[in-house]
Amino acid sequence: MGSFISAESTWILWAVLASCAALAIYLEQKYTWASKVTGCILALTFTLILSNLKIIPTEAPVYDAVWDYVVPLAVPMLLFNADIKKIGRDSGRVLIIYLFSGIGTILGGFVAYFALKNAIPALNDIVPMFVGTYTGGSVNFVAMSQQYKVPGATVSAALVADNLLMALYFFTLMALPTMAVIKKHYKMPLVNALEQQSESDKEANKTMAAKYWGAKEISLKDIAFTVALSFVIVAISDKLATVFGNLFSGEGAGSAILGGLLGNKYLLMTTFTMILASVFPKQISSIRGSQEIGTFLIYLFFAVIGAPASIGLILRESPLLLVFALIVVLINLIVSLIFGKLFKFNIEEIIIASNANVGGPTTAAAMAVSKGWTELIVPALLVGTLGYVIGNYYGILSGILLH
Repeated sequence: MGSFISAESTWILWAVLASCAALAIYLEQKYTWASKVTGCILALTFTLILSNLKIIPTEAPVYDAVWDYVVPLAVPMLLFNADIKKIGRDSGRVLIIYLFSGIGTILGGFVAYFALKNAIPALNDIVPMFVGTYTGGSVNFVAMSQQYKVPGATVSAALVADNLLMALYFFTLMALPTMAVIKKHYKMPLVNALEQQSESDKEANKTMAAKYWGAKEISLKDIAFTVALSFVIVAISDKLATVFGNLFSGEGAGSAILGGLLGNKYLLMTTFTMILASVFPKQISSIRGSQEIGTFLIYLFFAVIGAPASIGLILRESPLLLVFALIVVLINLIVSLIFGKLFKFNIEEIIIASNANVGGPTTAAAMAVSKGWTELIVPALLVGTLGYVIGNYYGILSGILLH
């Protein structure tokens, strides 16, 4: 049975996504409970419910357009105020906990394999897909499925399990700073600073989101420059990524590393925007509206994340794969929390690092935006992009050890 709104109903689906994002923003700024849940989780929840009620499809060209065009445009907009000196300090810390978190992904893959190897056929071919995607992202998932020639039906079932678990995991990460045990054992300077700000906002009957996103003076020129500059940065980055990817497409490890780094448009977009923001700080930071437009685009992205998470399909076709993915992600989180505690990382850094592993750079940066952790946006993009490079190595390593 198909959905009430078909995948080809392009304008209707755009209307649904935009409305879900707008409603989430309204609720986040109007009600304290919604502000604590965060607008991005609300947007994700709305589409998750709509897709599972078969009102909207789980797959559609509109969703692909958000991934292919909307998200890349949002990245430069959110980095116009990047301070490269501060970024260097912050990225260094997040990179370290990110690498520790990656160890958790590999360990989780092996634990899940030995726990379920007799219940799931050809699990030694499936492990590299999940290790790859929970280190980097979907590009690593696809690469590992091709490397080990995983059947299409298995790939589809694994992808559905991955989508649902990723949505549920975002809820967990969002909730971590509110848990008593986490508050007791971990430092959370960004959360505390925002809570203090929130207390003063309550006196004015405003949520934290409403205060942060209060009305600002934005001109037509600001909007024009924000959109145009973002298009230019994305266009140049996309073209150069293709050129570099083809240039460094050899068999050697050096070519693979260079191709993975220079052939990644997100890394190039981040780099170019940071250079512009650092070389021309006054001019770039004076462009108003970039944070507002970029954040709305990110909310569209979160709305799209909820749509493919078909609970019914998981229960019918791949419940054990969901259990497998759950084990991998839980061990990633446990290892991240243990190393984070041992080496005195903030809970915000741990959350972003784990998100960058499991969800990739866009979801990690989007979470940083939605939580108001602005100083972690660039580190999230940088370490998440690095995951695209090392994800294939981790995936292949796990495959070699299990074959």
